[in-house]
Amino acid sequence: MIAKGLISTRHPLLVHVIPTRRCNLACTYCNEFDDVSSPVPTEEMFRRIDRLGEMGTGVVTISGGEPLLHPDLDAIIARIRKNGIIAGLITNGYLLVADRIERLNRAGLEYLQISIDNVMPDDVSKKSLKVLDQKLALLAEHADFHVNINSVLGSGVCSPEDALRVAHRAIDLGFTSTVGIIHDGNGQLQPLGEHEQQIFEEIMSLGKKSFSRLNYFQHNIAKGRENNWRCRAGSRYLYICEDGLVHYCSQQRGYPGVPLENYSDEQRQREFLTKKACAPRCTVSCVHQISVVDFWRSPQTIDAAPPSTPETLVQLTGSTSQH
Repeated sequence: MIAKGLISTRHPLLVHVIPTRRCNLACTYCNEFDDVSSPVPTEEMFRRIDRLGEMGTGVVTISGGEPLLHPDLDAIIARIRKNGIIAGLITNGYLLVADRIERLNRAGLEYLQISIDNVMPDDVSKKSLKVLDQKLALLAEHADFHVNINSVLGSGVCSPEDALRVAHRAIDLGFTSTVGIIHDGNGQLQPLGEHEQQIFEEIMSLGKKSFSRLNYFQHNIAKGRENNWRCRAGSRYLYICEDGLVHYCSQQRGYPGVPLENYSDEQRQREFLTKKACAPRCTVSCVHQISVVDFWRSPQTIDAAPPSTPETLVQLTGSTSQH
């Protein structure tokens, strides 16, 4: 996938698709869910996946909401694989049982990520190690796919030491471990305190074998420093919402806001060359990871619209929660 990306800039490397906005949890920091939405019809998901296949997409990660709530998730994963695309899944893990994991194996899933926010559930998040530890053990026993466990630090995390315990548990089970820094409603950074930075550095040292680590981005974010980079959102990275619209990322929904079926090669190339005003203080690591492929070429010469405000996100999602 990386080799193909180095040869050509004309196709997306990573796309996040949302098969349902509904979630079985209600973490207070999250602005990416509701508790009422119906799943996207399966045939419509197939059309979107096939369109991404036509674009030459390298990786499709299914997110949400909670994607395991979609009744035909296995068929969607199989459709991704049929298009020759790497298939990933981001889940809260609550619905995983041995049979469900085996079905994901058979569907062709290649990697899965769970974010665990604390050791004990609290009013901010129920995604706790206490609740999910049995699910992690099931994954260690049954999963044929790669598993990454993401812990979090930053605003709203009551006990930074929890992130370290989560990371150690992931490594003990044979998974990779990453750490994320909670951003505000625009995906913008909030620097860590001194104690949090110490824990951050220790977790980073544990996770050296992770396939998705970009240390210099994360180190700058932890210290509240801006990053100087060329964000390729809207081109190499796409976020496809449940309505089938293309957005820069989960935190900049509304730009460009074009239906996937109408999103042309010319539009993608324009976004490839467009400077994003939100980029210097962005904490959305999946976009960082993809954009690094093109750091060395194609300076961005087109100015973009200003980043979304929290009020914009309320209009688009009906939520004021932060993630």
